[in-house]
Amino acid sequence: MKVQTIAIISPGELGSAVGGVLKEHGFGAVACLSGRSALTRERALAAGFRDVPALEVLLEEADLVLSIMPPADAVEMAREVAAAMEATGHRPAYVDCNAISPDSSREAGKFITGAGGVYIDGGIIVGPPPWEGRVPVFYVSGEETDPMTQLEGKGISVRVVGSEIGRASGLKMCSAALRKGTLALQTAVLIAAEAMGLTEEFEKEMLGSREALYRQMESGTRRLPSVAARYVGEMEEIAAAFSSVGVTPKFHQGAYEVYRLLAGTPYASETPETIDGGRTLKQAAQTYANHLPMK
Repeated sequence: MKVQTIAIISPGELGSAVGGVLKEHGFGAVACLSGRSALTRERALAAGFRDVPALEVLLEEADLVLSIMPPADAVEMAREVAAAMEATGHRPAYVDCNAISPDSSREAGKFITGAGGVYIDGGIIVGPPPWEGRVPVFYVSGEETDPMTQLEGKGISVRVVGSEIGRASGLKMCSAALRKGTLALQTAVLIAAEAMGLTEEFEKEMLGSREALYRQMESGTRRLPSVAARYVGEMEEIAAAFSSVGVTPKFHQGAYEVYRLLAGTPYASETPETIDGGRTLKQAAQTYANHLPMK
């Protein structure tokens, strides 16, 4: 079946951007924005989404559903979509694009296939916007990936990594474990240096021996509080994925604690549009250290 209309659940920063580029390439984009924040509604409507009143209507109008949402909610959303499929008889292909473990993806897939739908395991490894000249890469796996491969070159890249559910999500876990786990480690080091009263000395050492890395830390950690609440769930999924294959989950259990700390700071209420670009690494580290449990 030719894919013409794509539903995105739920179009936050990344989902709205993906829907926008797909719409620019001739696809229809729909979403159910009921109950979403004013910012989410603004982003989605600005990207050209058409708002529909309910999940059941979304399934009726879509040829393909992309689930792009916080990982902690992904499996429950698949359950809700499966129930709506059974109630309406509308079963567009469903792609879980979230940062969840292979086991969580298989659990989500059982709901969709149990309702008679087509389930595609997915993972996005680029983003969020701005993408700096790159395009989002959607890795997918499953026995029926054709609905997704129709989107190849339409503002996104689609790469099939096999027929087994869990391969695409596993690849996402490894990628996120490295990138976001590294950011958490860098942040933990900055907080520790501040808590020891060594921030200035640490900065001088880094600028003298590893300036490129320090500059990377400056740019990479600035937006972390604004996404920390979402990364908390992602670290849990990564820890579970690693543990399932016998690799220690403790690295990312530690990263979980770092992101949980950041999510409790005043900066967590920022959005990509309101992040203070002038905030120094020292100012950020002071705020983070002041929110340590012992403080």
